[in-house]
Amino acid sequence: MELGLVGLGKMGGNMRERIRRAGHTVVGYDRNPELADVHSLEELVGKLAGPRVVWVMVPAGAATQATVDALAELLEPGDVVVDGGNSRWTDDEKHAEELAAKGIGFVDCGVSGGVWGLENGYALMYGGDVEHVAKVRPVLDALKPEGDLGAVHAGKVGAGHFAKMVHNGIEYAMMQAYAEGWELLEKVDSVTDVREVFRSWQDGTVIRSWLLDLAVNSLDADEHLDGLKGFAQDSGEGRWTVEAAIDHAVPLPAITASLFARFASRQEDSPQMKMIAALRNQFGGHAVEKK
Repeated sequence: MELGLVGLGKMGGNMRERIRRAGHTVVGYDRNPELADVHSLEELVGKLAGPRVVWVMVPAGAATQATVDALAELLEPGDVVVDGGNSRWTDDEKHAEELAAKGIGFVDCGVSGGVWGLENGYALMYGGDVEHVAKVRPVLDALKPEGDLGAVHAGKVGAGHFAKMVHNGIEYAMMQAYAEGWELLEKVDSVTDVREVFRSWQDGTVIRSWLLDLAVNSLDADEHLDGLKGFAQDSGEGRWTVEAAIDHAVPLPAITASLFARFASRQEDSPQMKMIAALRNQFGGHAVEKK
């Protein structure tokens, strides 16, 4: 089939290549002309035969909204737009309604796989009407990993991005647990080879995972991570997961703590720790360190 793909960054560019390897035609557009097959959305739409499918892989928020708005004016009834970026699920209903007014279908798709997806395939979580998903099915099959797993029609519009959001929230907590365990192992004198302890966990333990494999890869490259700064950004989905938990009164202590740990990583001299040190000095006479 033919596919229009908007956004050819690390994820989008590799997705284009994987879809092409499966025998499909991909017409890609990116603001960077060195990456693009065409030079405008108008040219992209003009090169596709109807009914068209256009997959959007641009940053969530304003960039996605602007792309959806533009496609709403360019596409025709019977066409389908797929948002495969990390949009908030609440935006999906708005986009679906906007496009439906023009007779255009909408599918939201959470995509996981990162830079490894080209070779290993991408885990896909998608939401939307069955008829719209059916039009995208050949591309979904091309992107997913081989075998029966790795893709799911999670429900109606918004379900795909909601599922991906929860996936990323779980990812936050898992990474935080590995990081805390690693730091504790590094602190004690009795453990002399933390990297090999992590490596030993890769087989036969209940905590083995792909994230553990990636941790070992990182330690192989820099055994004590001396070359890295202790700063971790958050993509937004961790925050949305916690907000959704509050809205639905679902307790998420591990995921919430892992999000706040990332906030703490951005403080070289934590104001909170200043107050804690001051209070410990006041009530217990504990020593404080002066600047």
